[in-house]
Amino acid sequence: MIDPAALRARLADVRDRIARAAGRAGRDPASIRLVAISKTFDPEHVRAAALAGHVDFGENKVQEALQKMARTSDLQIRWHLVGHLQSNKARKAGAHFDVIHSVDAGSLVATIDEAAHAAGRQVQLLAQVDLAGDPRKHGARERELPAIFETAGTCRAARLSGLMLLPPAGENPEASRPYFRELRAVRDRLLARGVAGSMLSDLSMGMSHDFEVAIEEGATLVRVGTAIFGSRTSE
Repeated sequence: MIDPAALRARLADVRDRIARAAGRAGRDPASIRLVAISKTFDPEHVRAAALAGHVDFGENKVQEALQKMARTSDLQIRWHLVGHLQSNKARKAGAHFDVIHSVDAGSLVATIDEAAHAAGRQVQLLAQVDLAGDPRKHGARERELPAIFETAGTCRAARLSGLMLLPPAGENPEASRPYFRELRAVRDRLLARGVAGSMLSDLSMGMSHDFEVAIEEGATLVRVGTAIFGSRTSE
């Protein structure tokens, strides 16, 4: 059962927290995009947040997202894929999502671009970076990033705009700070190597428990679910 008033209040609180964190970092809150992570929540939760003025929504799984897209097609929504993208789902993702945060190989970039071009769409991409070296996690190592950017430079419908990070899970927001700082350093090293600034303008990092720290360290997109929609009953 959804409580639209409570959802609006939580959404307003997250926006206020973003503004305060931006203020501490001397940043313009308007430079930070809030992506409401709606995975496992039904389309009516998405609708309630959209009617409260929210535009950007994130999903982990392509198929679940496609079902929600169909049931909210009357709304002005920008859909983000934030979960791991399997190669066999890349075409569907390129044809339907507006932003894909989880690109970790040049082959994915090429497939997404081809699908988006065929669908007459434009799609924004972020390269997911693995800084922890955890074999259970996804993402490209820093040495693999230049090949991704090289492929992106040949795209017709896909545009690579920056980097994304999932730090190791933990409850302490400060434990994420070194990873956020390192992602910013990776961006700076890529810029020094000659990668165009337009391809590195975004840093997607920070979730419900640590998005304020992420903003202090330069995030331009924060991915917040529980703090907006409440606790999940399923994954």
